[in-house]
Parts: sequence; C-alpha cells; structure tokens
Amino acid sequence: MNDAMMGPVILDIEGLTLTKEDEEVLKHPAVGGVIFFSRNYESPEQLSQVAQHIRSIRPNFLMCVDQEGGRVQRFIRDFTRLPKLRILGDMVESKTYSLVECQKISEKLGLLMALEVRSLGVDLSFAPVLDLDMGISDVMRDRAIHSDPAIVSTLATAYIHGMAKAGMQATGKHFPGHGSVKLDSHLVLPEDQRTFSQISLDIQPFKTLIENGIAAIMPAHIVYPKIDPYPVGFSAYWLQSVLRQKLGFKGAIVSDDLSMEGASGIGDYATRARTALDAGCDFVLVCNNRKGAINVLEGIRPQFDEVTLRRRQSLLAKGEVPSWQQLSKTPLWQEAVTVMDELQIAV
Repeated sequence: MNDAMMGPVILDIEGLTLTKEDEEVLKHPAVGGVIFFSRNYESPEQLSQVAQHIRSIRPNFLMCVDQEGGRVQRFIRDFTRLPKLRILGDMVESKTYSLVECQKISEKLGLLMALEVRSLGVDLSFAPVLDLDMGISDVMRDRAIHSDPAIVSTLATAYIHGMAKAGMQATGKHFPGHGSVKLDSHLVLPEDQRTFSQISLDIQPFKTLIENGIAAIMPAHIVYPKIDPYPVGFSAYWLQSVLRQKLGFKGAIVSDDLSMEGASGIGDYATRARTALDAGCDFVLVCNNRKGAINVLEGIRPQFDEVTLRRRQSLLAKGEVPSWQQLSKTPLWQEAVTVMDELQIAV
C-alpha cells in the first residue's frame, strides 16, 4: 500500500490499545485517519504508545481528537483542563478585558491546546467552533464564542494563530452555522426554515476565516428546505456552489460524524459516505459504530486525485514539537499555560 494514498475515511478504535481488528481495519486503503475519544485515553504515556503503534502501521495517517475545552475535551487526566471558549466572548461582553487583550488570551489557549495534543503524536483537534450563540441552540450555547460574528471571527482567528504556532491546522465548524436551530443533530435532523439571505449573519465567521486561509471546514447536519433538500454535509449545492465557488474555500471539507441521527435519513452508512463524498467532502467521519465503518469501507470507491489528496494531507501536523516529557520545560508551553492564571482572574 502506498502510504501517500491517504483514504477519505476517519474512524475510531475500540479501547486503550489496538485490537487485531483495529489493526486490520486501519490497513484498509480507504482509511485515512483515526479519531480518539475519552475511552481511548488513560494517560499521556499510553496514548503516545497507541499513536506510535498506529504510525508503525500507517506512517502517513491523520490522528484527530475533539479537544475544544469545556465539556468537549477528550483528554483530561494530566492535561490542562481547558475552559469552554464561550469564556472569551463573556470576557468581551463584561469588559473584563478589551477585545485586543482577549485576542492574546485566545491565541494562548489555541497554542496550549495544540502543544499538549501534538506532544503525544496527535495531528489535529477539530476546532474552533464558529457557530453563533443566538440563544436558541442548547448544544452549541456554551461551545460558541459569542453571538456577534465580528467578535467570533476576531477571537477564532487569534485561536487559530495559536494552533499554527504549534504546527496544527484548524477546522471551522459547523458550516453554515448551528447556533440558530434548537434541536441537536446528534439526536435528530434539525430544519432551518430561513432563506439564504436570512442566514448571512451565521455564515460571516466562516467567510472571514476562509479569507484568512483556514485549512478545513466541517459542515453541519442541518437541512434548509427553502435552499436545498439535502442536509448541508450531503449537499453539492452547499459544498460546491456555496463553499467552494461563492466563498472560495480551497481547503479540506470534513464531514461531521455519519453516525449522528442528523445523517441517518440519507441511508445506510455506505450510502451516507458516498453521498457526502460525491457532494464534495474530502474526509468522512464514522464514529462509534464499527459495523457502520466496515459498511463504508466495503461500499465506497475512494478518490485519490491530486487535488483531493493534497487537501487531505494538508491537515497533517507541521514541524516538530517537544515530547510530553519535555513539554513543561519549554518556554513556548510555559508562556501558553500562563493563560490559565489570567482566566482565573476573569472567572
């Protein structure tokens, strides 16, 4: 197998070590990466060993996690307990700090998160959230930075700069914005009855971050019946006409989890994956359902054209970072972790 031929499927593993089935699945040419969950993490040493084991099987492999902070942080023990990013918007709102000061704090948070994750061999955390907190969505409310797209864009840009200092790319989610629907797409398929012009505010942070060169976008499992009959992540209109052509996005499109209920109406797992890839996704996430993942691997014909491969490979981490054992001794980490003292004052 040519290791440069990174497949489109990102899936998970069973536990704290690789099983024989995990090893066989990871060798499949359609697989391009793995996403870690809390069940896969016991200690920094253990996770580092798992990452090394995976690299021994697939050297050119994208290893991912959701390490946003707040209630979405998969690696906790021995890691810095990261705050929800909403705290940044709250500090601007309360005038605890100026917007410029909050930018510096946001950059440190992005750097701190990325350094710790990368020190164990993980390439990418799917962050930041660019959804607006419109006071509607319970699932996004404490994950969204703010309701003002300008504030979200400014603070998210700073966060991404911090990630980049650690050689990590960024993923803006959940396009075109999950903050204006109440229902949780993990549980149902939310519908948004607004027209395209009515959602321009939600799209603004994505537009700004695309102009600033963000590497990846994750579309939402939301359907806009007045715009297109398909949920965004399965819609060629949204991914090609809007994201690629209208907004000029050149980076990687990573589907949200195909196991979510918001994706179930498309069909079985293979049909979901084919539809998402045909619509324009470069990667598809299949989490917490091994049978579904195998259904995908058996039911798709992955694309390996030059442009698609370049997009997939662009999400691999760049450069070297200190190992976990050395991390706390480095000036870069020491500078980044001072943000926690500033946040204690803010809280």
